[in-house]
Amino acid sequence: MFEISEKKKLAQDVYSVWVEAPKIAAHAQPGQFVIVISEEDGERIPLTIVDKTEDKIRLIFQVVGKSTTKMSTFENGDSFAHVVGPLGNPSEIDYYGTVLLIGGGIGVAPILPILKALKEKGNRVISIMGARTADLLILEDEFSQLSDKLIVTTDDGSKGMKGLVTDGMKKVVSDGEKIDKAWAIGPVIMMKFATKTAQELGFPIIVSLNPIMVDGTGMCGGCRVTVGDSVKFACVDGPEFEGELVEWDELLKRLGQYKVEEKESLEEKKKKRPKKILRNKVPVKKQPPEERKHNFQEVAYGYCLEEAMMEADRCLQCPDSAYNCINGCPVGVDIRGFIRELREGNLTKSAEILKSYNNLPSICGRVCPQENQCEGACTLGKSGAFEPVAIGRLERFVADWERVQRKNEKNNIQVSKDNVKGKVAVVGAGPSGLTVAADLAKMGYYVKIFEALHKPGGVLTYGIPEFRLPKEIVFEEVEYVKSLGVEIETDVVVGKTITIDEMREEFDAIFIGTGAGTPRFLNIPGENLNGVYSSSEFLTRVNLMKAYEFPLVDTPVKVGKHVVVVGAGNVAMDASRSALRLGAETVTVVYRRSEEEMPARKEEYENAVEEGINFMWLTNPIECKGNEKGELTSVVCQKMKLGEPDSSGRRRPIPIENSYVEIPADLFIVAIGQESNKVLLNAFPELKLNKWGYIEADPVTGVTSVEGVWAGGDIVTGAATVIEAMGAGKRAAKAIDEYISSKVGKF
Repeated sequence: MFEISEKKKLAQDVYSVWVEAPKIAAHAQPGQFVIVISEEDGERIPLTIVDKTEDKIRLIFQVVGKSTTKMSTFENGDSFAHVVGPLGNPSEIDYYGTVLLIGGGIGVAPILPILKALKEKGNRVISIMGARTADLLILEDEFSQLSDKLIVTTDDGSKGMKGLVTDGMKKVVSDGEKIDKAWAIGPVIMMKFATKTAQELGFPIIVSLNPIMVDGTGMCGGCRVTVGDSVKFACVDGPEFEGELVEWDELLKRLGQYKVEEKESLEEKKKKRPKKILRNKVPVKKQPPEERKHNFQEVAYGYCLEEAMMEADRCLQCPDSAYNCINGCPVGVDIRGFIRELREGNLTKSAEILKSYNNLPSICGRVCPQENQCEGACTLGKSGAFEPVAIGRLERFVADWERVQRKNEKNNIQVSKDNVKGKVAVVGAGPSGLTVAADLAKMGYYVKIFEALHKPGGVLTYGIPEFRLPKEIVFEEVEYVKSLGVEIETDVVVGKTITIDEMREEFDAIFIGTGAGTPRFLNIPGENLNGVYSSSEFLTRVNLMKAYEFPLVDTPVKVGKHVVVVGAGNVAMDASRSALRLGAETVTVVYRRSEEEMPARKEEYENAVEEGINFMWLTNPIECKGNEKGELTSVVCQKMKLGEPDSSGRRRPIPIENSYVEIPADLFIVAIGQESNKVLLNAFPELKLNKWGYIEADPVTGVTSVEGVWAGGDIVTGAATVIEAMGAGKRAAKAIDEYISSKVGKF
């Protein structure tokens, strides 16, 4: 998959390749782009689709940094690790009359498919292509053949007009041409002045902003840009916008924030990754705070066998009348049963019971808020004289033991599509998607998961840090799901790479478990300064792209000296503790309510305090201040007091007049929640949404307003816990089985 062919060097450091990608080719339109990851853990590079055949797409890229340097070494027959798309909205191709196309440098390449499409609509097209020198010009022959008129400009006059593309624009108008519409694609500074020139000459101009993207699916918010009176995401709302509405100066400052890191990385000699440190099983304890705050290794070590059996002995093995802990588990694990077998030394039976209810127990044993669920309902704990049984730690121990045994076994089930109860498509390989897929596979269904990112796991992979949930464990749990016969296809953006109609044609049922996805911002002055991140972008860079290993990996992240994080949920704890591990001197968490209203797990809050994270309660950011370079310098906050409880049951924060505090900061992370991701929802308008923009689904079955379609997890409830998403997947699997069983399946 994604095999390279017909590699060609077009100019110095500029390469053209054809890439095998039949699904992308089938749906690609002019103006759309793909995300290319050259090798595992590589940086996500946005590239416009220049041309396509039935099963291949053409990409043109320029060597400008570490990742594109690596891409340039790939030869025919090699394959990129991941290519995701087509992404973005296609160009609005119609008959306009006379159209002016302006391409600068590598920007000439994405202009080419637009040129072809406009000519097919009968437009008269004038093209301007510019470069610094003649030997840097690309695609001149193609443009000459397709354009009604071609103007070439070079900075040094070595070919065509001497000057810039803006000089070419002025010449076109001075020659008497009336331009009805224009497109400009190239370096951001070029598009800025092309826009200014178009305004002076009196015609509308469209620009493409794909150079500023990170993940390309609307997940991280890294490509946010001010367009008119609102903030847009280039990957979802664009990449094309009306040039006169773009806030160009802000955009130019954002683009420059990683230049120093990239330059230093390219100048360094190649470094080998440090060997992974393997640790023996130890008594249940944590890394000392002074050690762990400087590394991304797992904080909690977990039980050894003797400790696990001692803890299991505390379980009262309650009769049915007092068996309360099971009611606190969203997936209904027989907690009494698996602990009983553990206490008797029958680990195989204990693991069998656990896995029959929970497909991802090693994950849940680490990240579930047991104190509010199973342990909160434990009869022993409710006595008041004892702490509850450490159900989460026991779950982790049994699940980890089972994982070790499973490594030595081969248990891949080969599923024939012709001998199954039905076919089910799952959108999203996060907790709810993996759960519904595993349960349906156990029931005898063929299940295929479509995942937009290049690695499965959803929030488990991109959202939760390595020190809390090692990714090795996530991928081993995913391998278990695959061993049941579940097929997982990554790099597929449903609604873009494959349409909903295509899925409904092939599958008997569809489950949507995409997660919430889109970050929420404060909408305060200065929020688009360099150094301001959504928690989604910050954690995605750190976790999915492993930026904490930069420059040993390709993707950088800003390392702040003085960091401020707003919010007090688990995500805020993850972001603040990650920033500390990256090298911050101070990390301050600000929250508009008090410690009592904090939604984060007590354990994670205590870990953060031990590591030296500062907390400012009843404090709310109202402005980000920056310098003339567009860099964050401080966060201005207002002190709050608590009033009467609001709809959430927590006391409502009320601003205190004239009580401002300014916190010096060069990194500000916004961790105040997420909203629904619109990529899939825009492609599926039949789905009924609730007033918050999430999918409206039955809370018990997950059934939506569209027959044959179910949904669960954060895309239904908004941001919640991993185990709650898994519970939704488990209930939906049962409902889907009942639905398909009541009908004549397609297979």
